[in-house]
Amino acid sequence: MFNILCHRPALVTLAFLFALLTTDARAAAYREHPFPVPPELESSVEFWKQIFTRYSTSELVFYDTRDPTRVYKVVNVGKRRNLRQLMGNERKGIVRKHRLKSVGQVSAQRGVKERFVQGLQQSQRYLDQMQEIFRKRELPVQLAYLPLIESAFQVNARSRAGAVGMWQFMHHTGKSYLRITSTVDERKDPLESTRAAASMLEENYEIFGNWPLAITAYNHGRAGIQRAVARVGSSDIAEIIQNYRNRRFGVSSKNFYAEFIAAVEVAGRDRDYVPDIEYDLPLNMHEFDLEQPIPLSILLRFAGISRQEFLGWNPALHQRIHMIPKWYRVKVPSDRKETLTGAYEKIVNGPWVNHRVARGETLSHIAETYSISIREIQSVNGLSDIHLITIGQQLKIPKR
Repeated sequence: MFNILCHRPALVTLAFLFALLTTDARAAAYREHPFPVPPELESSVEFWKQIFTRYSTSELVFYDTRDPTRVYKVVNVGKRRNLRQLMGNERKGIVRKHRLKSVGQVSAQRGVKERFVQGLQQSQRYLDQMQEIFRKRELPVQLAYLPLIESAFQVNARSRAGAVGMWQFMHHTGKSYLRITSTVDERKDPLESTRAAASMLEENYEIFGNWPLAITAYNHGRAGIQRAVARVGSSDIAEIIQNYRNRRFGVSSKNFYAEFIAAVEVAGRDRDYVPDIEYDLPLNMHEFDLEQPIPLSILLRFAGISRQEFLGWNPALHQRIHMIPKWYRVKVPSDRKETLTGAYEKIVNGPWVNHRVARGETLSHIAETYSISIREIQSVNGLSDIHLITIGQQLKIPKR
């Protein structure tokens, strides 16, 4: 028994590799299109299209677990959150009315029309640049629509589990691809998080060899899908959904790929599903790297840009940030590029006044003399304590 347990990881790995190497007619068909829809998933895709575009967030849809297109009942539940008792009673009533074998044949899903349409509207802010990120990596550009089902393109989205940003990265996963510090969280940056998601999805594809599993692994995790492939003995998404039994492989993971396909199809035929949709205008962000840490207040003063406006362009930065770190890639709309980069160049080229601290001087006196704030002097000179200056110390004072 001991020896068998010791070699179990090797057996799982062999089973996983064997499953990936298995070829059949369906696998061959999958290679002809990056996002195939197996017959077993067609009803799920159609169901999610309806959830995205027909049913309101106030509606609870009861449907057949085996055939989601068979809707038994739609109940208006308003904004109520605790629906367990209502769902139990309704499911029992449906079983009796339709003479079903068990309540297990009836599932429920709240509509998300308002949220989905809002996400579709907001997608246009960054979609062109996001698709270009995937295009440069020779990945399918349709992957840029994945945030529709993750966050509805909400930059500051945060799940109950702690996933953050448009691409819903957890902290431990995000740290593998992004910078997450006390002052910067690139999970909230639309472009940086898209680059991270592209890397993760590309790695998933290299491991699993097809997009259905690569996309499902984005939700369920690579290790979880590897176990599923090894257990079922197949890399076919439909077979895994039908045959893999694991308490962590629940409704969300089983439906993730079908939801993605539904979202892509709705986005591709947006006027058919949402005829009156009005899209947000593209932001067309320009990016530039910093050569040195920059005090935010000074950059904004030189550029004549408000703090609120700048942080809106750079949501990865903490609202209370004072010093932008050297490694940060600044984002600015293309039509404001010259203003901000020009201000940055002035700062980098050293528009300073050198001030030698005299006996009896305090930062308050010095700030008043030059008509600037104490905080600006602290930021430029890296002073953590306003009292820690000494006679003869050289300070850099930003020019007005």
